[in-house]
Amino acid sequence: MIVTLIVACEVAFWVLLAGGLALRYLARMPRAGAAVLLCEPLLELVLLAVTVIDLRNGGEPDWKHGLAAVYIGFTATHGHYMVKWADGHFAHRFAGGPRPAKPPRYGMARALHEWKMAGRAVGGAAIAAALLQLAIWYVGDPGQTESLRNWQGRMGFVTVISVIIALSYTVWPKRPKHSLGPEHPEHPEHLGDPKNPERTEPVRR
Repeated sequence: MIVTLIVACEVAFWVLLAGGLALRYLARMPRAGAAVLLCEPLLELVLLAVTVIDLRNGGEPDWKHGLAAVYIGFTATHGHYMVKWADGHFAHRFAGGPRPAKPPRYGMARALHEWKMAGRAVGGAAIAAALLQLAIWYVGDPGQTESLRNWQGRMGFVTVISVIIALSYTVWPKRPKHSLGPEHPEHPEHLGDPKNPERTEPVRR
């Protein structure tokens, strides 16, 4: 039942998102659209309540309860980001809004973007790990909580990988392929005079 509810929550998230944006931009009902979008967090609360009730009624903790905690954690940190992304595209397409800016691709701006994404991932993993720990304490039997602890280990792995990816863009910032410095052998200064192919010495400017 929990897996089915997780799928239903994911479907409902996109249905509410589409409905809220349609009310805001197509029906010109911004307040009604905002009210629909504000219902999004209720989905996670329903899933959390059902998971707690299942454990309280004697359900054996397993991978489904862990998956529910992970879904709640990452939806909490990524849900607003997805709503903002969809709102920008919807406004551009149907309300004459500006074209949404694409994420930066190069340099420290890209590194900053990756750190923000890593922050969301780490935040989601932390929330999931905290919910898992609460479930472990609630069950109280170490022999029944191994699956939940395994999920906590996976959240630690997600955290480490996210930080490594962001750090790699900081230490080795990505540069466009056509951006060549004067010291590069393919820089125009080293290619000679384009009007005289036989001339190979550097062009003086």
